[in-house]
Amino acid sequence: MHAIDVKAGWRAVPFGIAGVALAFVFASSLARAIAMFGPSSWRALFMLTCMAMAALPWLVLSRTGRRQIGLQRPRHVLWLPLALALGVLAASASFWLGVSLYGAGADHWFVSVSRNYRAMPTAGWSLLQLHLAFTIVACLFSPIGEEIFFRGFLQKVLEDRHGAARATLMESALFALVHLCHHGILVTSTGISLQPVSGALWVAQMFLLSLMFAWLRLRCDSIVPAIVAHAAFNAAMNHWIFTHLWA
Repeated sequence: MHAIDVKAGWRAVPFGIAGVALAFVFASSLARAIAMFGPSSWRALFMLTCMAMAALPWLVLSRTGRRQIGLQRPRHVLWLPLALALGVLAASASFWLGVSLYGAGADHWFVSVSRNYRAMPTAGWSLLQLHLAFTIVACLFSPIGEEIFFRGFLQKVLEDRHGAARATLMESALFALVHLCHHGILVTSTGISLQPVSGALWVAQMFLLSLMFAWLRLRCDSIVPAIVAHAAFNAAMNHWIFTHLWA
């Protein structure tokens, strides 16, 4: 195993590339929390965070380093339809699990996502316009940014220190926990409240989903199938939201 190859200017950074990764995890998690828990006008900060995640390898890594984290073509393009199908199936299973446990109530994790959509200034938009706009954004920003960072950059940095198996578990746990910003923690005008059971179920699902993305990344030696699966999950999630939960 070769250590991640960084640009010359980053080799003398105090605490090394692992320190850069840790600092970025903290900064991006804080920015996500501010975006999701602050006023609706701050939601754009989440998209900027995803853009920063996607840009990080080009700022820090050499061409070899970018290939090491999977920024290259997949070994077999036939994995892409499988990745698409797995993403759709995962989102559909998540939706029906939520329905079976909570119906269309506040503890359904996709209801929390839809509540974030409703907070945006979209008065006068048709259902089709809402569906298309939120789906396009959901299929571009978080799949590209999060997969490049979590399954790519962070995975490789952790692998260099802890090995592939432990690195996958660690980055998947971090990925799952940051998604508490989307369901599990509620910030309202009256204060902060928790959804402990449904929040824990949501985190568990995000952990398993992350493992699936990591498996695709490993099998294909490329981050592309993971991005496809992530985008498919988000597209299918929005399908269920706008066809069954949006009233």
